[in-house]
Order: sequence, then structure tokens, then C-alpha cells
Amino acid sequence: MRVAFGCDHAGVVLREPVMEVLKELGVDVLDFGTMDTSSVDYCMYAEPVAKAVASKEADLGILVCGAGVGMAIAANKVPGVYAAHASDTYTAHVSREHNAANVLAIGGRVMGAGLAQDVVRAFLTAQPLSEERHARRRAQVADLERRACQGGL
Repeated sequence: MRVAFGCDHAGVVLREPVMEVLKELGVDVLDFGTMDTSSVDYCMYAEPVAKAVASKEADLGILVCGAGVGMAIAANKVPGVYAAHASDTYTAHVSREHNAANVLAIGGRVMGAGLAQDVVRAFLTAQPLSEERHARRRAQVADLERRACQGGL
């Protein structure tokens, strides 16, 4: 599995804890930075991660900013990206199982290292369910995205 990773200055606090989980799981990492707490704009990191996932250069993505919300919003602007903000393991897990999320966004200012590791682990170890109801709903979301990209909304 290959995971694209990006964080802004507020997410650096969770950088190493997340990397530990990726290493533990034997994940190949595409690291888009940042490396320190100098103020940066989160879109600079959300975009390359989202593009790597959308182009299939990476299987999944992980983004970390202050709350996780800005990164999720930015990543979701890239067609083919389904970024989920999660602050708990249940949400992280079902975002993959039910919604086939392919990018996880978490917040460095709202969770500690241990919880962040558990959330990342829950996201990366879950698989999208093939049950008809979940597949149908994911198809509806994909159709909505297609129509929006074509200017049909």
C-alpha cells in the first residue's frame, strides 16, 4: 500500500506519530511535507496529496492540519477524492467501509498522538464494504461529483 502524506505547521505535532503507524503497517509513503512549524497554507499540502490519490499514484492519503477540517475541504475539491475528517476511530473506520473515503484528515490541535495513531490505524485497516446499499450510495455520490464537474448542478 502506498499512502500520500501531508501536513501544515499545525499538523507537524502529529507527523512522527503518524509516520510510526505507517512504518508499523509496512506502508510506502509519499511525503509532501511540511517539516516544521513555520506558518504555511494548508492548500499547499492538501493539493499534492489529493492529486496523488486521484491519479492512483497513492492508494490513500492522510492530511493533518489544526482541526483537520481545512485539509478535508481542500482535498475534496479534487475530483476523485473522498476526504473524511475523523476525530475518532469509529468515524475513521466507517468512512472507509461505508463511504470508501480515500483520504483521512485529522487535527493536530484537537487530538493527542495516541488517538491520532489509533484513528490512522482504523482508517488504513478498513476496507470498503461491497454490500448493495453502500455501493448504491457511493455510486450516487460519484454521480453527483460527475454532474458537478460537468457544470450540471
